[in-house]
Amino acid sequence: GKIIPMTVKKGDKVVYAKYSGTDIKGDNDEDYLILSEKDILATIK
Repeated sequence: GKIIPMTVKKGDKVVYAKYSGTDIKGDNDEDYLILSEKDILATIK
């Protein structure tokens, strides 16, 4: 396989479809959304 760098970076604000991704709760009780980069509709600058 070939590694392709991600186009989104930490801290970027993104728009995604309502039912995309998987919700998880971290060790510190924070909520996270695991999302594939292909499910991102737009990035907000």
